[in-house]
Amino acid sequence: MGNICIIGPRASGKTTYLAGLSYYSDYGGSSSKYTVSPLNDESRELKQQAKDTILNGLSLDGTGNYVHTVDDLIYYSFKIEVKGGLFQPRSVILLNVRDYPGEVFENILYASGADNIHEEFINECLISDVDGCLLLFTEWESSKDDFYSQLMSRFLEIMDEQGRLHNYRLAVVMSKCERGEIWPGRIDPETDLFGVYLKKTLKTLKKRIPKQNLGFFALSTFGVLGRYDPRPNRDDAFGSGGRASTLRAPDSWKPYNLIEPLCWLNKESGLTVKVKS
Repeated sequence: MGNICIIGPRASGKTTYLAGLSYYSDYGGSSSKYTVSPLNDESRELKQQAKDTILNGLSLDGTGNYVHTVDDLIYYSFKIEVKGGLFQPRSVILLNVRDYPGEVFENILYASGADNIHEEFINECLISDVDGCLLLFTEWESSKDDFYSQLMSRFLEIMDEQGRLHNYRLAVVMSKCERGEIWPGRIDPETDLFGVYLKKTLKTLKKRIPKQNLGFFALSTFGVLGRYDPRPNRDDAFGSGGRASTLRAPDSWKPYNLIEPLCWLNKESGLTVKVKS
């Protein structure tokens, strides 16, 4: 039984992703091959928050808005059941979550040993019983490619220092893929998203991570308005906390690819997934 981390920079949609995941079975319908069940009070409260905010056109507060020390971090727990098919057995993923602010991940470029949150984050992500991580990116401008490439270069250095460079899986995700500029590239994200917009980051990752341990995905918590209306089902606004996204049409809420990257990381049935986001 292994562990997986979920990490990402600021504004990569981590908190909204977790909220969407918590509410998945309520909007997924009986046709979905996945069932997501909150297992503790915190995850059930997150599900209620998703209902109260996202479905009413409101946004969730980012983790950085309330976390000042490690003790402020909230712990979530979910069970994800994957229905079996003709050639695929039923499997279960146990998802245990502590939601870290994106600043913790970004600061691996600059943090000193006195940064306790940073130190705990790195230690928990790369200890021997962690099999890999889901890595969320969202920005795709050329300036962000430079930053992400440097960030990943340092992260890979730390992985190497801790002996995890060749025994650690990375599911690299372009989140918020409902945006019109990148929605068409969701089918082959390695080629049509990372290969087009984040070339330096892609090169940095592929140069050092073994091919079998590196996967590329696209996901969207908000989705698009419909099969024949590919406009983002999302409205953007700016508030005191910075950018905020809200659901445009709750009745048309259809997230894209939330669980598939977890299934790729889930090499065996019964995997425990730890999230550091």
